Amino acid sequence: MRYTIHHRTAYRYEDKVSYSHHLARLSPLESPVQNHISSRIAVTPAPDILTSHRDYYDNLTTFFSLASPHQELVIDSYSEVDVIATPDPTLDLSPPWEIVRDQVRRSTLLPDLAAIEFSFASPLCPVLPELADYALQSFRPGTPILQASNELTQRIFKDFTFDSTATTVTTPVSDTFAKRAGVCQDFAHLQISCLRSIGLPARYVSGYIRTDPPPGQPRMIGADASHAWIGVYVPQLGWTDFDATNNVIPSTNHIRVAHGRDYNDICPIRGTVYGGGAQTLAIGVTVTPEE
Repeated sequence: MRYTIHHRTAYRYEDKVSYSHHLARLSPLESPVQNHISSRIAVTPAPDILTSHRDYYDNLTTFFSLASPHQELVIDSYSEVDVIATPDPTLDLSPPWEIVRDQVRRSTLLPDLAAIEFSFASPLCPVLPELADYALQSFRPGTPILQASNELTQRIFKDFTFDSTATTVTTPVSDTFAKRAGVCQDFAHLQISCLRSIGLPARYVSGYIRTDPPPGQPRMIGADASHAWIGVYVPQLGWTDFDATNNVIPSTNHIRVAHGRDYNDICPIRGTVYGGGAQTLAIGVTVTPEE
């Protein structure tokens, strides 16, 4: 499935900004299930510096800097990507989760060594005993890891309510767990914390989902904005994604942009602004399938 994507971010400031520096992660990933065809970022007003590089997690990252006073900043990202249809994973044929936990910790293979850091706590995904207890209701002894991960996805979808007023970007996982409510970012952090609390590698995935669903299918939560879900690592199989917000295993309706330990690693746009006072932010995303 080929998509064109337009992501617009607009900042408006109360006073003039003297100068600012920004990092943007808005270009789709290249991966075994996704071909990155093209992408470009347009910044208004024109930046004095604009460069691109790959970050630690191989996400395409754009740095730009403005040294001229401005009261408005608009970042338009345009991308084209092919998402490759793949068979659904055979959940019950994956290895038992305890074997994965122990194998990753003992392995000297490069893919396993790269995955092991995703099994430890990160700033937004703590390791907590109450989350281990919640996870273990699905990760019973000997349960295949992908089968258990899918069951955990289903339980979060059932037990938690999507409510954009329940949390903010600074709400900790423990509060999300207590409130049983949040948004896609909260559910991704919660699920990652559950998995890491029992020693499994799990990563945060940001991206987009199809804005207009195929005929007869419901519109997924998270359209028209950046979306978040998680990936679970299994040696030899690699990463398998799960979307607890929509209770699905991501396929051709999900476009992957960046991955990291948690949201802090892959924030779409972040930076330092000098001056400006209060600001307002508007974000719009359009994902158009080319059928």
